[in-house]
Amino acid sequence: MKNGDKTRFLFGISLHRPKWQQFLICSFGFFFGYLVNGVCEEYVYNRLQFSYGWYFTFVQGFVYLILIRLQGFTMKQMVNPWNSYVKLSSVLMGSHGLTKGSLAYLNYPAQIMFKSTKVLPVMIMGAFVPGLRRKYSLHEYISALLLVVGLILFTLADSQTSPNFSIIGVIMISGALIMDAFLGNFQEAIFTINPETTQMEMLFCSTIVGIPFLLVPMVLTGELFKAWSSCSQYPYVYGVLVFEAMATYIGQVSVLSLIAIFGAATTAMITTARKAVTLLLSYMIFTKPLTERHGLGLLLISMGIILRMLPDTKPSPRVQVSNVNVKKSKAFSKELESVVDEQDEEKKPLI
Repeated sequence: MKNGDKTRFLFGISLHRPKWQQFLICSFGFFFGYLVNGVCEEYVYNRLQFSYGWYFTFVQGFVYLILIRLQGFTMKQMVNPWNSYVKLSSVLMGSHGLTKGSLAYLNYPAQIMFKSTKVLPVMIMGAFVPGLRRKYSLHEYISALLLVVGLILFTLADSQTSPNFSIIGVIMISGALIMDAFLGNFQEAIFTINPETTQMEMLFCSTIVGIPFLLVPMVLTGELFKAWSSCSQYPYVYGVLVFEAMATYIGQVSVLSLIAIFGAATTAMITTARKAVTLLLSYMIFTKPLTERHGLGLLLISMGIILRMLPDTKPSPRVQVSNVNVKKSKAFSKELESVVDEQDEEKKPLI
């Protein structure tokens, strides 16, 4: 358990439990929230042909704030400075916007599979984030590479069977990947440095600071007025967006719990599993063709996830003892030896 796990809660459920129970509770909330989110996004983007990623993220942010307030969180409960959340929210909103905007150029299964590669940049960047300096074993990197290869195979197969695929979408989703890599590690660093940080504080502050960031691209691209006009013609779209935001809220709080307890890289592996399940559901519900390349890609992804779950045979590193403690222990040993020598001298016969 990391620091602060004893006082952490998830929607009133105490997470002061064994590791496997923490994992199941957080993973269930995460899977439920984002599976519903995936179905809603597929419907809005592909069936209704709405591709207003910035605007939908904007609406989602306000739903988050209302739900967090209903949970009883207030700014008086904050334990971190605002400047940390300014950095965090700018990356968070940029990632959300690019991810949702990429759906205009990539079909949804290709987009979620491409996003699943974020485990590799998360692991690499974790070694450079102050306060973390994570180091991963060889089998963890191999499992990540299997995921990447599997996702590349799937993306190539998807580009052959689906016309909704272009280099612009790849560039947008790649930018979101880089932002996600920084985001997860920075969130873990905040939880690690200040264990009193709650999931509600993290989500509330990131959202309230990030909402103004969305106004700039919406105004510059004209998306704000286009989205408002389109959604006004189909008011029920707002109902779908609110329902999606409520489900995503459950998933988002759950994933923050996973980051706080298990770390950013492990959480990225869990999100990969969720995206694979979402992909299969998308193909089943919306009747899209699956090829042999799709199957091979999914097989490699499964291998990577299973390899990641295997325990590391390398013994855990010992805690390094400071030089001061080493010197003290050496001095104590010398004193002990001198006392023993004196006792031996006393025991020797005088003649």
